[in-house]
Amino acid sequence: MVLKVSKKYMILKWFAAAILFSALMLGAITWYLSIKLKPILTAEIQELVVKSTDSLYHIEFSSISTNVLTGISALEDVKISPDTNIYHKLINLKRAPNNLYKIKLKKLAVRNFHAYRMWRHKKLNIDLLLFDNPCVVMTNRQFDFNEDKLPQPKKSPYDYISKYLKELRIQTVEFKNASFKYVDNNAARPVIDSVANLNVTLKDWLIDAHSATDKSRLYLLKDVLINLNNYNFATPDSLYYLNLNYLDFSASSGKLNIKSFNLSPRYEEMKFADTAGNAKERYSIQMSNINLTGIDLPLYILKQELFAKEMNIANGTLSVLSNNAFPKKLTVKTGQDPHQLLQKLNGQLCIEKLNLSNVDISYAEFNPNSGHKGVITFEQTSGTVTNVTNVEKTKAKNPLMVADLTSYLMGSGKLEVNFKFNLNAADGAFSYSGVLSNMDGRTLNRMTKPLGMVRVNSGDIKKLEFNIDANDEQAKGKVRFAYNDLSVALLKRVKGEDRLVKQGLMSFLANALIMNSDNPNAAGVFVSAPVSYTRVKTASFFNFIWKTLFQGVKYSVGLTPEKEKKVKDQIAKFGKMKMDREERIKRRAARLKGNK
Repeated sequence: MVLKVSKKYMILKWFAAAILFSALMLGAITWYLSIKLKPILTAEIQELVVKSTDSLYHIEFSSISTNVLTGISALEDVKISPDTNIYHKLINLKRAPNNLYKIKLKKLAVRNFHAYRMWRHKKLNIDLLLFDNPCVVMTNRQFDFNEDKLPQPKKSPYDYISKYLKELRIQTVEFKNASFKYVDNNAARPVIDSVANLNVTLKDWLIDAHSATDKSRLYLLKDVLINLNNYNFATPDSLYYLNLNYLDFSASSGKLNIKSFNLSPRYEEMKFADTAGNAKERYSIQMSNINLTGIDLPLYILKQELFAKEMNIANGTLSVLSNNAFPKKLTVKTGQDPHQLLQKLNGQLCIEKLNLSNVDISYAEFNPNSGHKGVITFEQTSGTVTNVTNVEKTKAKNPLMVADLTSYLMGSGKLEVNFKFNLNAADGAFSYSGVLSNMDGRTLNRMTKPLGMVRVNSGDIKKLEFNIDANDEQAKGKVRFAYNDLSVALLKRVKGEDRLVKQGLMSFLANALIMNSDNPNAAGVFVSAPVSYTRVKTASFFNFIWKTLFQGVKYSVGLTPEKEKKVKDQIAKFGKMKMDREERIKRRAARLKGNK
């Protein structure tokens, strides 16, 4: 029994010794091969980068570690840089690319480079090329000779490697946690943008005899995947934080998804203007479920032109507040309408169709005279905007950007509106038409009481129709306002308090002498209002539209300049009568005192 145990022990011992010896031999072979191969691999890698990029780029690294048996290698302190002399030669030959790259990183790892396949079949196949925490600088300069260039190389890179390899294939190139800087060199001064925490994955990069002509490939790649998670940015004016939560993009599908986008003010409502130093409008934006389809990545890479077939925005809010307790910074706002600002963007943009769904929009003003904030809301806004572009070729085919929107004013009355913007008009020409229907007029008190110091006591809005043509300076058109049982009360602020009270005499005069309680009236006569409104040059686009429509509404209810003059004369008459009465009372009191 003892002999059997001893025999088994000896077998295990010899087996363990054999495993240890084999491991030592493999380690020694691997070490020897890595030492021998290091200078060869270094030269091969450097030559491969030069050859496959038409001598434009070269690679430097401080050291290389490789394990032939496991197929794992790593380069330390890596720099991939362009050769500026070659770049200028390529410009003269009209072969230079629009984009030039510089890449710097501490470590570049190669996983599974299949040494046997390279030796036996002259095919260098790599499973993973990992750029860990790289710093990438991309400089863009537009060249006319690259106009309408296809995303396949004119000369196949295979011509540069065919003497050494039949195939160079990398299944995955991954830029992990990259910092990316974009330099626009197309203006007098470079424009620089940057982003961090960016992940980019390049799928199936292939150089062989046919890959350069494969139209399913994008710059020899099957796909480009971009991911950006939780990007935060403080605006240069220190008034806002911008947050973009989870962006992902696939070039093969042309789809870009953004989970949420937020523009958050750094200061609460009533402190914002104090910090800004004037009645600067305060914006708050929260958007979710944003996606774009049909994105043309080659066009963006080549010309920085963002083209998309469709953009969808769902479930968001846009809030604007102006605090009029502070002085306004008067700047000319003509030329600053939405379609005009679109034309002034640095980059080129073309979105064939923009879809909005369930977006709540609000505009509020704080009125120091009333001591309250008035707000107008457009809730559950949905619709489409087509031909959102500043690209000259696209505008030449179709110069109109058209918006068809449906919303609920104050969450109540249904509002359908159509905008037409002329993208080529030097005077900023645009038009808008629409219908507001079936709304209780008292719903407007959230706006009319704080801002106009008018309370709607009753009013059934049947239909408000409008059709306006406008430009930078003037708006003309017609408003038709059908309503019943309209009655208002004019308010004033109690001195030293935030409370508003009714002005009895003024309210009576407004209802009795000015306003039409019904339109059409009892005799069936309908009052329609022609509109002609001159824009205040410092007024915003929204203010221009609002004041134009308000003029039509005022005229429809009877508040014409003639009636306003009549009421002012009547008020002056009542004022004089009151003063005369007070004077008579004083004289009578004086006579009675003298008689005593």
